[in-house]
Amino acid sequence: MARIFKKRKNASAISVIGGADGPTSIFIAGKSKKKSLIEKIRRRSYLRKKKKAAASIRAGAHTFEEVVLYLKKKYGAVEKPKDSVSYQEEYKCVKESLILRYQPELLGELAVVLDLKGRNKASIQELLRQTEARSKAAQAISDKEFPLDFHIYRVSTKTGTIEFSMERRWGLISCSYSGKKEEMKKLKAIYKDVYLYYGVSEEDIRNQTERFQELVNVLVN
Repeated sequence: MARIFKKRKNASAISVIGGADGPTSIFIAGKSKKKSLIEKIRRRSYLRKKKKAAASIRAGAHTFEEVVLYLKKKYGAVEKPKDSVSYQEEYKCVKESLILRYQPELLGELAVVLDLKGRNKASIQELLRQTEARSKAAQAISDKEFPLDFHIYRVSTKTGTIEFSMERRWGLISCSYSGKKEEMKKLKAIYKDVYLYYGVSEEDIRNQTERFQELVNVLVN
């Protein structure tokens, strides 16, 4: 994840966050406030849940190929066509994020977005110009230089959909779902079930790897 956060005393800060939705999301963050008692209680409760979830995880990792078969057999998942607009949009975002994470040298100076000198309109426009240039440069990198094996699998329920994005070369799996309010519980259950099936190894548990931490977060949220 690409992140810029410039602190300024008694002022706001401008952050740029990259990820599944692309690296051009901008928000203005105000001065941090002292946490209230309720916020502290919620924080402690969340940490307890994370600890409990982590302790409940047992080794049982599966490969991407096994996860795909599981999705198809249990939930009737269908692979999204690679020529669809939504696939192409997500492919571009994933490609840029993975290049930034694993081979930023391919982007040269564009891999690092400069800090803003202020939060005025001109500064924000310059930041957007830089991120747009970086996105274009990432897409210009050939598949030979940075190969991807990216797939999206879609599960449809009565009034909702859930999609699992998988990049096999770099070990990426992510999920998004949407639907009517009454369908959210079912979609969330599918989401957790698939991540649990994907699972973790003894080594993941022992070393508290990113794969392990991601599973913990899935179980808590």
